[in-house]
Amino acid sequence: MAMFSCLCTVSKDKSIQVVDVNTGTVKFRFKKAHESPIYSLLVISENILATGDDDGQLKVWDLRKDKAIMEMKESEDFISDMVIDNDKKILLATSGDGTLSAFNIRRRRFDLQSENMNSEMLSMSVCKRGRKVVCGTGDGIMNIFNWSEWGNISDRFPGHPLSIDCMVPITEDVLCTGSLDGIIRAVHVLPNRFLGVIGEHEDNPIESLAVSNDGSLLLSSSHDQKIKFWNVSDIDQIEVDPREKVKRGKTKHKKLNTTGAVQDDFFANLVGD
Repeated sequence: MAMFSCLCTVSKDKSIQVVDVNTGTVKFRFKKAHESPIYSLLVISENILATGDDDGQLKVWDLRKDKAIMEMKESEDFISDMVIDNDKKILLATSGDGTLSAFNIRRRRFDLQSENMNSEMLSMSVCKRGRKVVCGTGDGIMNIFNWSEWGNISDRFPGHPLSIDCMVPITEDVLCTGSLDGIIRAVHVLPNRFLGVIGEHEDNPIESLAVSNDGSLLLSSSHDQKIKFWNVSDIDQIEVDPREKVKRGKTKHKKLNTTGAVQDDFFANLVGD
Protein backbone atom coordinates (compact mmCIF):
# COMPACT_ATOMS: atom_id res chain seq x y z
CA MET A 1 0.00 0.00 0.00
CA ALA A 2 1.43 3.41 -0.99
CA MET A 3 2.04 6.13 1.59
CA PHE A 4 3.15 9.39 -0.02
CA SER A 5 6.56 8.48 -1.55
CA CYS A 6 6.74 5.23 0.37
CA LEU A 7 5.38 1.73 -0.05
CA CYS A 8 4.15 -0.10 3.06
CA THR A 9 4.09 -3.89 3.01
CA VAL A 10 3.13 -6.62 5.47
CA SER A 11 3.98 -10.28 5.22
CA LYS A 12 3.18 -13.78 6.30
CA ASP A 13 6.54 -13.73 8.12
CA LYS A 14 4.89 -11.23 10.56
CA SER A 15 7.00 -8.27 9.42
CA ILE A 16 6.21 -4.70 8.36
CA GLN A 17 8.40 -2.79 5.92
CA VAL A 18 8.25 0.77 4.63
CA VAL A 19 10.20 1.28 1.40
CA ASP A 20 11.16 4.60 -0.19
CA VAL A 21 10.01 4.14 -3.80
CA ASN A 22 12.37 6.84 -5.06
CA THR A 23 15.53 5.12 -3.81
CA GLY A 24 14.42 1.55 -3.16
CA THR A 25 15.77 1.71 0.40
CA VAL A 26 13.97 0.34 3.45
CA LYS A 27 13.12 3.25 5.78
CA PHE A 28 11.47 1.23 8.54
CA ARG A 29 11.35 -2.45 9.39
CA PHE A 30 9.54 -4.26 12.18
CA LYS A 31 10.68 -7.88 11.89
CA LYS A 32 8.31 -9.46 14.42
CA ALA A 33 5.46 -6.98 14.42
CA HIS A 34 2.84 -9.63 15.32
CA GLU A 35 2.73 -13.06 16.90
CA SER A 36 0.74 -14.36 13.91
CA PRO A 37 0.97 -13.72 10.14
CA ILE A 38 -0.29 -10.25 9.20
CA TYR A 39 -3.42 -10.26 7.07
CA SER A 40 -4.39 -6.59 6.59
CA LEU A 41 -2.86 -3.11 6.50
CA LEU A 42 -4.31 0.40 6.67
CA VAL A 43 -2.23 3.56 6.15
CA ILE A 44 -3.75 6.28 8.35
CA SER A 45 -1.33 9.17 7.90
CA GLU A 46 2.29 9.89 7.02
CA ASN A 47 3.51 8.31 10.24
CA ILE A 48 0.59 6.17 11.47
CA LEU A 49 -0.57 2.80 10.16
CA ALA A 50 -2.66 -0.10 11.46
CA THR A 51 -2.22 -3.84 10.99
CA GLY A 52 -4.41 -6.86 11.69
CA ASP A 53 -3.29 -10.48 11.89
CA ASP A 54 -4.63 -13.99 11.36
CA ASP A 55 -5.64 -14.38 15.02
CA GLY A 56 -7.66 -11.18 15.33
CA GLN A 57 -5.10 -8.87 16.91
CA LEU A 58 -5.08 -5.26 15.78
CA LYS A 59 -2.10 -2.93 16.24
CA VAL A 60 -1.58 0.77 15.53
CA TRP A 61 1.96 1.93 14.77
CA ASP A 62 3.73 5.29 14.88
CA LEU A 63 6.76 5.07 12.60
CA ARG A 64 8.53 7.58 14.84
CA LYS A 65 8.49 5.02 17.66
CA ASP A 66 10.00 1.55 18.00
CA LYS A 67 6.82 -0.28 19.05
CA ALA A 68 3.07 -0.29 18.57
CA ILE A 69 1.21 2.56 20.27
CA MET A 70 -2.03 0.52 20.56
CA GLU A 71 -2.74 -3.21 20.73
CA MET A 72 -6.21 -4.75 20.87
CA LYS A 73 -7.61 -8.24 20.41
CA GLU A 74 -11.41 -8.24 20.23
CA SER A 75 -11.85 -10.70 17.33
CA GLU A 76 -11.51 -14.47 17.28
CA ASP A 77 -10.44 -14.76 13.65
CA PHE A 78 -8.40 -12.84 11.05
CA ILE A 79 -8.78 -9.07 10.63
CA SER A 80 -9.91 -8.93 7.01
CA ASP A 81 -10.25 -5.19 6.35
CA MET A 82 -10.00 -1.80 8.04
CA VAL A 83 -11.24 1.75 7.39
CA ILE A 84 -10.98 5.02 9.31
CA ASP A 85 -13.10 8.19 9.37
CA ASN A 86 -11.98 11.52 7.95
CA ASP A 87 -11.04 12.78 11.41
CA LYS A 88 -8.58 9.87 11.82
CA LYS A 89 -10.30 8.96 15.07
CA ILE A 90 -12.59 5.94 14.69
CA LEU A 91 -11.07 2.83 13.10
CA LEU A 92 -13.35 -0.01 12.00
CA ALA A 93 -12.18 -3.59 11.51
CA THR A 94 -14.02 -6.53 9.98
CA SER A 95 -13.15 -10.09 10.92
CA GLY A 96 -13.50 -13.63 9.70
CA ASP A 97 -15.45 -14.35 12.89
CA GLY A 98 -18.41 -12.42 11.41
CA THR A 99 -18.12 -9.19 13.40
CA LEU A 100 -17.39 -5.50 12.88
CA SER A 101 -15.40 -3.79 15.65
CA ALA A 102 -14.97 -0.06 16.32
CA PHE A 103 -11.87 1.43 17.98
CA ASN A 104 -11.11 4.99 19.10
CA ILE A 105 -7.43 5.24 18.21
CA ARG A 106 -7.03 8.69 19.72
CA ARG A 107 -8.07 7.47 23.15
CA ARG A 108 -6.61 4.02 22.37
CA ARG A 109 -9.69 2.11 23.39
CA PHE A 110 -12.17 -0.43 22.07
CA ASP A 111 -15.66 1.04 21.63
CA LEU A 112 -18.12 -1.56 20.37
CA GLN A 113 -18.53 -4.79 18.43
CA SER A 114 -21.46 -5.83 16.25
CA GLU A 115 -23.55 -8.90 16.64
CA ASN A 116 -22.18 -11.94 14.84
CA MET A 117 -23.41 -11.91 11.24
CA ASN A 118 -23.06 -15.71 10.90
CA SER A 119 -20.74 -15.30 7.92
CA GLU A 120 -17.19 -14.09 7.44
CA MET A 121 -16.91 -10.31 7.09
CA LEU A 122 -14.31 -9.91 4.35
CA SER A 123 -14.35 -6.36 3.00
CA MET A 124 -15.59 -2.89 3.86
CA SER A 125 -16.21 0.60 2.43
CA VAL A 126 -17.58 3.89 3.73
CA CYS A 127 -20.11 5.69 1.52
CA LYS A 128 -23.05 8.10 1.58
CA ARG A 129 -20.78 10.95 2.81
CA GLY A 130 -19.61 8.96 5.78
CA ARG A 131 -23.09 8.01 6.97
CA LYS A 132 -23.01 4.34 5.89
CA VAL A 133 -20.54 1.48 6.17
CA VAL A 134 -20.94 -1.47 3.80
CA CYS A 135 -19.40 -4.85 4.64
CA GLY A 136 -18.99 -7.70 2.18
CA THR A 137 -19.48 -11.23 3.50
CA GLY A 138 -18.50 -14.77 2.69
CA ASP A 139 -22.04 -15.66 1.62
CA GLY A 140 -22.31 -12.80 -0.90
CA ILE A 141 -24.43 -10.46 1.21
CA MET A 142 -23.65 -6.77 1.69
CA ASN A 143 -24.33 -5.75 5.29
CA ILE A 144 -25.01 -2.02 5.74
CA PHE A 145 -24.41 -0.19 9.05
CA ASN A 146 -25.29 3.34 10.06
CA TRP A 147 -22.14 5.18 11.12
CA SER A 148 -21.72 5.03 14.92
CA GLU A 149 -24.46 2.38 15.24
CA TRP A 150 -22.26 -0.69 15.26
CA GLY A 151 -24.43 -3.09 17.21
CA ASN A 152 -26.45 -4.36 14.26
CA ILE A 153 -27.05 -3.71 10.58
CA SER A 154 -29.57 -1.20 9.25
CA ASP A 155 -29.97 -2.97 5.90
CA ARG A 156 -28.68 -5.93 3.91
CA PHE A 157 -28.34 -6.50 0.18
CA PRO A 158 -27.97 -10.10 -1.07
CA GLY A 159 -27.21 -11.07 -4.64
CA HIS A 160 -23.53 -11.84 -5.13
CA PRO A 161 -23.33 -15.57 -5.96
CA LEU A 162 -20.06 -16.01 -4.02
CA SER A 163 -18.03 -14.18 -1.39
CA ILE A 164 -17.33 -10.44 -1.66
CA ASP A 165 -13.57 -10.40 -1.11
CA CYS A 166 -12.87 -6.71 -1.73
CA MET A 167 -14.69 -3.46 -2.45
CA VAL A 168 -13.89 0.17 -3.13
CA PRO A 169 -16.08 3.31 -3.38
CA ILE A 170 -16.27 4.97 -6.81
CA THR A 171 -18.73 7.71 -5.82
CA GLU A 172 -20.65 8.45 -2.63
CA ASP A 173 -23.41 6.12 -3.89
CA VAL A 174 -21.61 3.50 -5.98
CA LEU A 175 -19.20 0.78 -4.89
CA CYS A 176 -17.26 -1.69 -7.00
CA THR A 177 -17.03 -5.20 -5.55
CA GLY A 178 -14.59 -8.00 -6.32
CA SER A 179 -15.89 -11.51 -5.86
CA LEU A 180 -14.62 -15.07 -5.65
CA ASP A 181 -16.25 -15.71 -9.05
CA GLY A 182 -13.72 -13.36 -10.71
CA ILE A 183 -16.27 -10.66 -11.57
CA ILE A 184 -16.10 -6.95 -10.70
CA ARG A 185 -19.56 -5.45 -10.21
CA ALA A 186 -20.81 -1.88 -9.81
CA VAL A 187 -23.37 -1.63 -7.00
CA HIS A 188 -25.53 1.35 -6.05
CA VAL A 189 -26.17 1.69 -2.30
CA LEU A 190 -29.56 2.87 -0.99
CA PRO A 191 -31.46 2.28 -3.14
CA ASN A 192 -29.63 -1.03 -3.46
CA ARG A 193 -29.16 -1.95 -7.10
CA PHE A 194 -26.72 -3.92 -9.24
CA LEU A 195 -25.67 -1.52 -12.00
CA GLY A 196 -23.77 -4.12 -13.98
CA VAL A 197 -20.40 -5.77 -14.54
CA ILE A 198 -17.25 -3.65 -14.82
CA GLY A 199 -15.06 -6.55 -15.95
CA GLU A 200 -13.58 -9.86 -14.88
CA HIS A 201 -10.46 -11.95 -14.47
CA GLU A 202 -12.20 -14.97 -15.95
CA ASP A 203 -12.44 -17.64 -13.21
CA ASN A 204 -9.73 -16.13 -10.98
CA PRO A 205 -10.89 -14.58 -7.68
CA ILE A 206 -10.53 -10.81 -7.41
CA GLU A 207 -7.87 -10.14 -4.76
CA SER A 208 -7.81 -6.34 -4.57
CA LEU A 209 -9.33 -3.17 -6.03
CA ALA A 210 -8.10 0.42 -6.06
CA VAL A 211 -9.15 3.70 -7.67
CA SER A 212 -6.90 6.28 -9.33
CA ASN A 213 -6.55 9.71 -7.71
CA ASP A 214 -8.88 11.34 -10.23
CA GLY A 215 -11.50 8.58 -9.87
CA SER A 216 -11.51 7.71 -13.57
CA LEU A 217 -9.75 4.33 -13.41
CA LEU A 218 -10.40 1.21 -11.39
CA LEU A 219 -7.46 -1.17 -10.89
CA SER A 220 -7.94 -4.85 -10.16
CA SER A 221 -5.61 -7.75 -9.42
CA SER A 222 -6.22 -11.48 -9.23
CA HIS A 223 -4.61 -14.91 -9.10
CA ASP A 224 -3.84 -14.62 -12.81
CA GLN A 225 -0.92 -12.32 -11.83
CA LYS A 226 -2.29 -9.48 -13.94
CA ILE A 227 -3.27 -5.92 -13.09
CA LYS A 228 -6.18 -4.63 -15.15
CA PHE A 229 -7.36 -1.06 -15.62
CA TRP A 230 -11.04 -0.23 -16.12
CA ASN A 231 -12.59 3.06 -17.18
CA VAL A 232 -15.16 4.03 -14.53
CA SER A 233 -15.35 7.75 -15.34
CA ASP A 234 -18.98 7.54 -16.47
CA ILE A 235 -20.41 5.56 -13.55
CA ASP A 236 -21.61 8.69 -11.77
CA GLN A 237 -23.85 9.41 -14.76
CA ILE A 238 -25.93 6.26 -14.28
CA GLU A 239 -29.29 7.23 -12.82
CA VAL A 240 -31.12 5.00 -10.36
CA ASP A 241 -34.85 5.38 -9.85
CA PRO A 242 -35.71 4.40 -6.25
CA ARG A 243 -39.29 3.70 -7.34
CA GLU A 244 -38.24 1.20 -9.98
CA LYS A 245 -38.76 -2.44 -9.08
CA VAL A 246 -35.58 -4.46 -8.73
CA LYS A 247 -34.94 -6.78 -11.70
CA ARG A 248 -33.40 -9.74 -9.94
CA GLY A 249 -30.72 -11.73 -11.71
CA LYS A 250 -30.41 -9.43 -14.74
CA THR A 251 -28.52 -6.18 -14.14
CA LYS A 252 -25.84 -7.78 -11.98
CA HIS A 253 -24.64 -9.68 -15.07
CA LYS A 254 -25.07 -6.79 -17.54
CA LYS A 255 -21.74 -5.59 -18.97
CA LEU A 256 -21.17 -1.86 -18.50
CA ASN A 257 -19.36 0.21 -21.13
CA THR A 258 -15.80 0.14 -19.74
CA THR A 259 -12.40 -0.45 -21.30
CA GLY A 260 -10.05 -2.94 -19.64
CA ALA A 261 -6.37 -3.16 -20.46
CA VAL A 262 -4.04 -5.78 -19.01
CA GLN A 263 -0.73 -4.37 -17.82
CA ASP A 264 1.70 -7.25 -17.26
CA ASP A 265 4.75 -4.98 -16.93
CA PHE A 266 3.19 -2.44 -14.54
CA PHE A 267 5.99 -2.83 -11.96
CA ALA A 268 8.84 -3.22 -14.47
CA ASN A 269 10.38 0.22 -13.80
CA LEU A 270 10.33 0.11 -10.01
CA VAL A 271 13.73 0.32 -8.35
CA GLY A 272 15.03 -3.04 -7.16
CA ASP A 273 17.14 -3.88 -4.12
